[in-house]
Amino acid sequence: MNRRQFLAGSAAAFAPLDAAIAGNIIDTHTHFYDPSRPQGVPWPSKNDPVLYRTVLPGEFRRLTKPYGIKGTVVVEASPLLEDNQWVLDLAAKDKTLVGTVGHLQPGKPDFPKHLERFHKNRLFLGIRLGRLWGSTGREDPPEREFVEHVKMLAEAGLEVDLIGGARLMTDAVRLSDAVPDLRIVINHLPADRPKEPADRTAFEGALKEIARRPLIYAKVSGVLRRVNGQVPSDVAYYKPALDELWEIFGEDRVVYGSNWPVSDKMAPYGTVFQVVRDYFMGKGQDAAEKYFWKNSRKAYRWVAR
Repeated sequence: MNRRQFLAGSAAAFAPLDAAIAGNIIDTHTHFYDPSRPQGVPWPSKNDPVLYRTVLPGEFRRLTKPYGIKGTVVVEASPLLEDNQWVLDLAAKDKTLVGTVGHLQPGKPDFPKHLERFHKNRLFLGIRLGRLWGSTGREDPPEREFVEHVKMLAEAGLEVDLIGGARLMTDAVRLSDAVPDLRIVINHLPADRPKEPADRTAFEGALKEIARRPLIYAKVSGVLRRVNGQVPSDVAYYKPALDELWEIFGEDRVVYGSNWPVSDKMAPYGTVFQVVRDYFMGKGQDAAEKYFWKNSRKAYRWVAR
């Protein structure tokens, strides 16, 4: 990171925000974990010098206070069942956490039991899916049972976060077809176009379909790119990709997420925040207010604490 990028990240702390936005921002994508726990953590790897450390809400509060962040939705990256409870226990002690997106597996026999358990806590807002039926061969659950379980989520008023590769957009459409009243939040957009021509065609066709589906939201949490060993901090570099998201999702279906602390691999929190702040403030106060907190309240149904 060069001096200009560092200063850009620092300067974000002093960038003025309208009072209706400053102090109300909800970061909808963070991860908390503690490798020192007796059972350790399945992620991140011990070989990751940036991420393999204890990451807890107190650090997040101190880091984000200058930017007007009010709270966060934690996205669980661990497949361990009891790590859902660990995050909920963190939230019980720290009101910075307005909710969590857990990790449960639709299609597994014990899914209904686990869903009933965690849904009793109002801070459990939904689950994250990293693959959908048929996407990785025989290991995937049968479609019928998978869909029935996802319908349970929708009936409970919960949402689904989606993460994936080239098939992410087509998977989002397919899931929306199967469960039309399900709220879906696509993670880490903008996404790069698939390299294979057939995948690219399907990807672009899915984008057009997503534009017509009001319950599919874009989590703008994957903006920064590394270019020739550097990470541009000027919003102009990212404007074409952000313009496309704006065209597809509009001002009512984009939500803010940082992906912290994973974002530290690209740039300081201030730089991540400054790029999207500059873009969405350029759309006007009302649009920025929707992006930074109002839309996420619709997508996740989090409740201010």
